Amino acid sequence: MDIKEIQNLIKFVAKSGASEVKLEMEDVKITIKTGSDAPETTIIQAAPQLAAPIAQAAPIAHAAPVANAPVAATPVEEDSKYITIKSPIIGTLYRKPSPDKSVFVEVGSSIKVGDTVCVIEAMKLFNEIESEVSGKIVKVLVDDASPVEFDQPLFLVDPS
Repeated sequence: MDIKEIQNLIKFVAKSGASEVKLEMEDVKITIKTGSDAPETTIIQAAPQLAAPIAQAAPIAHAAPVANAPVAATPVEEDSKYITIKSPIIGTLYRKPSPDKSVFVEVGSSIKVGDTVCVIEAMKLFNEIESEVSGKIVKVLVDDASPVEFDQPLFLVDPS
């Protein structure tokens, strides 16, 4: 994201009347707060991640429920062999390219790196979400046309 895009975003937020907007992408986090005479903008640029998207933290996310219910230990062990495809942005997830087309992937679909698995609409822009892993879809974790958060698990993939 270049400075011109950031300036346009600041102007858009100021005109929209929103008091705070947070935008997170792979390498940049932007927070724009308005309410005073001049909007306040914080930009945090992260170092590029090389292999981090492949090494998912799905087992850590399931660690808290296991402590509360020891009976659920076996599903966590089974899920640990799967890789989680997570949402890179906030928006509305669509599993189809358009309402009259079929879904991008279903349970049992084989995918490879670069295959589109869904589309997320954010601020009237449709962003194709591509797989960073090869394998077979074993579970779809979100419904079509549902809102998703940043880093929310979307699909479980069996890499074997």
